[in-house]
Amino acid sequence: MKKTLLLSLLCMVLALPAMAQYGYPYGGRPRVQTVGRHGNEYVAWHSYYFGLRVGLNASHVSSESPLLNGTGVKTGLNIGVAAGTQLTYRAPLFIESGLYYSQKGGKSGDGNNKFTYDLNYLEVPLIIKYKHFVGNQTSIQPYAGGYLAIGTDGDIKNYGTRTAFSSFDDGYFNRFDGGLKIGCGVGFNMLYMDASYDIGLANIGQDNFDDTRNGCFTLNIGVNF
Repeated sequence: MKKTLLLSLLCMVLALPAMAQYGYPYGGRPRVQTVGRHGNEYVAWHSYYFGLRVGLNASHVSSESPLLNGTGVKTGLNIGVAAGTQLTYRAPLFIESGLYYSQKGGKSGDGNNKFTYDLNYLEVPLIIKYKHFVGNQTSIQPYAGGYLAIGTDGDIKNYGTRTAFSSFDDGYFNRFDGGLKIGCGVGFNMLYMDASYDIGLANIGQDNFDDTRNGCFTLNIGVNF
């Protein structure tokens, strides 16, 4: 699985310059006619878009349980698709969702007591995004919203005993996760990149007395159509 994701990441990065060469202004095709005037009213160039995203996660697990509380950051891939639509022609305000395969987790302990947690999810974000155009082909896009996720696979590795077992099936982590997402993107022609942070609100630990939550910083790059 990791080799397939790495190959997909490499192919997409190599294809980005060629895809952007034939792009349209503002990162989408001219699907709607101009609305309003160029005076005080907003001019709506595009009503919806689709995108491909690939990037890097830097995640950690924070917990009231000493066993699960993270002391280090774990890196992983984030890859998926996005779709957005304009909420009103009077303002460049968009609602966006998508589907991502997101590799999260964390590290705890050190030396013979070192643990690593692989927590891989299918994740669905729902965000509100504002596109502020700073040039003919460039926009800054702050956003905020939330996400829901379901765990698909992952291992816990105990380096002290040289053993590994399932993160979700052996009594440590729940599969469901959800929380807040905040970030900011930059669009140039069809090219797009953003940085975001997931604030986990769900208790992902199976111990009801000790809260355990995800936190994840993500850098993505992609294209919009």
